[in-house]
Amino acid sequence: MSILSTLTPSAPTLTAELVRPGDAGYDTARAAWNLAIDQRPAAVAYPETSNDVAAAIAHARQNGLRVAAQGTGHNAGPLGSLADTLLVRTDRMRGVHIDPARRIARVRAGTLWAEVVEAAATHGLAALAGSSPDVGVVGYTLGGGLSWLGRRYGLAANHVEAVELVTADGEHRRVDHKDEPDLFWALRGGGGDFGVVTAIELRLLPITQAYAGILWYPIQRGSEVLHAWRELTRSQPPEELTTVGRFLQLPSISEIPEPVRGKSFVVVEAYHVGDRAQADELLAPLRALGPVNDTVQTVPMPALSHIHMDPEFPVAGFGDGMTLGHLSVEAIDALVAVAGPEAAFPLLSVEVRHLGGELGRARPRNGALASLEGEYILYAVGATPVPELEAPVSSQVQAVIAAMIPWRARRSYLNFAETQRDPGTFWDALAHDRLKAIKAAVDPDGVIRSNHPVE
Repeated sequence: MSILSTLTPSAPTLTAELVRPGDAGYDTARAAWNLAIDQRPAAVAYPETSNDVAAAIAHARQNGLRVAAQGTGHNAGPLGSLADTLLVRTDRMRGVHIDPARRIARVRAGTLWAEVVEAAATHGLAALAGSSPDVGVVGYTLGGGLSWLGRRYGLAANHVEAVELVTADGEHRRVDHKDEPDLFWALRGGGGDFGVVTAIELRLLPITQAYAGILWYPIQRGSEVLHAWRELTRSQPPEELTTVGRFLQLPSISEIPEPVRGKSFVVVEAYHVGDRAQADELLAPLRALGPVNDTVQTVPMPALSHIHMDPEFPVAGFGDGMTLGHLSVEAIDALVAVAGPEAAFPLLSVEVRHLGGELGRARPRNGALASLEGEYILYAVGATPVPELEAPVSSQVQAVIAAMIPWRARRSYLNFAETQRDPGTFWDALAHDRLKAIKAAVDPDGVIRSNHPVE
C-alpha cells in the first residue's frame, strides 16, 4: 500500500492514501459491499477531507481516469468495469453533528445510517433511514431514500437542506434551495452523477418510538397470508403505517437467530408511528390467522434499523427489484407460485413493500425524484456464498422479476435497481432532460460516474 503515490510522475501530489493494483491492500480497498461483485478500479483513493477529494479528482483527470465515489459499496453492480476509473472511498470521512434546535443533522460522506439514527435518538429525533443500519447515508439519499416512515413523510432526498460536494472541475460547492438550486435539485434523487458529495444536511423528525415488528407464519400459508396482507394495503390504511409482505427462507448459519435458523416463512412486517390501538385494529385480521410468532411491539426508533434483518456485514449475493403499479389477486397468486414453497429455487428473501401516501406526491420543492410511481415495490435476493450458487440464484431472481412484469410500473427506483437500466426508466421525461442538462453543465467531460448515470 502506498501513500502520496501517483500513477505517473507528472500527476499532482495526492493528499489521500492511494492503493493500486499490486499493493498489499488492493483487494480490501476495491471490495464492494456485495462480495460477489469483482470490481477492479485503476486505483483506490481514501480521502479524509474535501481538499483530499479535490486533489483525487485532479489526479484522476491528469491521468485520463474517471472518478466514482463509494461509501459502503452498496449497489455497485451496475457500475460495470472500473478499469478506467479512480474509486474514491469515503469510508474515512465519518461524523454526525446534530443541531437539536433546528432538527438538522450534518452528516459527512462516509457515515452509516446507524450512526445518524443513534445520534438523533439521543435528542428525541428520528431520521428517514432505510431498512439496513450499515448503508451509507449519502448514496441512499442521492438515490431517493425509501424509509419505513416514507408513506407519512416521503423520500429522504426531499428532506435534504443542503449538500456539500466537489465537482469534476475540483470546485468545492455548497448547494441548497437558494445557492445553485438546479444542482441541488439534481442531487435530491438524481443519483451520484454530479460530483463527489462530502457532506449532507438532513431534516430530522420529532419521533421517539414506533409500534413495529413481524408476524411470522409457515411458508406453506403464503397464499392466505399474502392475500390478507393485500387486503390490508387496499383498505386505505393511515400513512403512519407501512407494511411488507415477504417470503423468507433463512440459511443455517450462526448469524441467524436460532428459533428461525434454517427455516422458511411468509411474514408481514409492520411499522407504525401513530396510535397503537389503531395499528392493532388494522393488524387484527392478520393476527386472526394465527401467526407462530408476533414480535410487533413498541420500540425506540433505532430498533427500526434491525427489524427487517438485512445483513449488517458484507455478503455475496444477487438481487434486483422493480416497482409495481398495483397488486391484483392474480399478482399475489403469481408471486406465491414463483417465490413461495413451490419455488424452483429458494431465495433468501422476496418482499413487496406498500408505497403510496406522501411517497406518491410530487411536491413543488421536491428534487429530481419528486415521487415514486406505483403502489408497491418488490425486491428479490439470494445469497451466493459459493460460486456454484451464482447461476441458480440469478436465474431465480430473474424468474421472480419476469413473473411480476404484468404489474410493473413505468418507473424504476434507483436504490432497488441492482442491474443496469435505461436511465429513462428512473425519471419522467422532463426530469431526465433537466438532469442531462445539469450534468453537461457541471461535468461536460463526463469525469464523474455513478452506478445509474443520467445518460
